[in-house]
Amino acid sequence: MSATDIPHTLDLEDFEVGQTFTAGPVTVSAEAMKAFARDFDPQPFHTDEDTAKGTFFGSLAGSGWHTAALTMRMLVDSGLSPASGLIGASGELAWPRPVRPGDTLRIVVEVLEVRASQSRPGQGFVKARITTLNQKDEPVQIFTCNLLVFSRDHKLSKAARAQV
Repeated sequence: MSATDIPHTLDLEDFEVGQTFTAGPVTVSAEAMKAFARDFDPQPFHTDEDTAKGTFFGSLAGSGWHTAALTMRMLVDSGLSPASGLIGASGELAWPRPVRPGDTLRIVVEVLEVRASQSRPGQGFVKARITTLNQKDEPVQIFTCNLLVFSRDHKLSKAARAQV
C-alpha cells in the first residue's frame, strides 16, 4: 500500500506488516531543550551547558522525555492515524544516544504485526517500531509499541447499536 492509497483514518484492516509511515523533520534548539527540561526533567545535563560538560554526556543533552514528546507530535502528523486514535496498550522504549542542540529529527514507523483480539471482537493490535533519527540517520529513540486499533466491524456494530 503506498502513501497515496492510505485513507485519512485507518481501521485494523488497513494495516499491513511492512507498511511504513514517516514524518518530520523538526530541529531542536538548545532553548527548547532547556525549557522542556526545566518543566519536566530538571537535571543539570539538560538545563545548563557549563554543568553538562562535567557529566556523563559531556555537553548539553536533551531529555529523553523531550525526544518522546517530539516523536509523539511527529507520529500524530505521520499518516499513522487509527480511526480510534493513537491508543497505546504497551511498549518498550530505548534512547541509544542523546539529542543535541541543533539536531534535526524525523521518524520512521514500521508495522511489525497486525492481529485481531481473541477476547474482544471488533478490535485488535498493531505492533509498530517507531524510530526517531537525527540528521546523521542515527537512532536517538526506538519505541516498539502495541496500539489498540478498532476494526471496521466495530464501527458498524456501534452504529447499529446506536440505532436500536
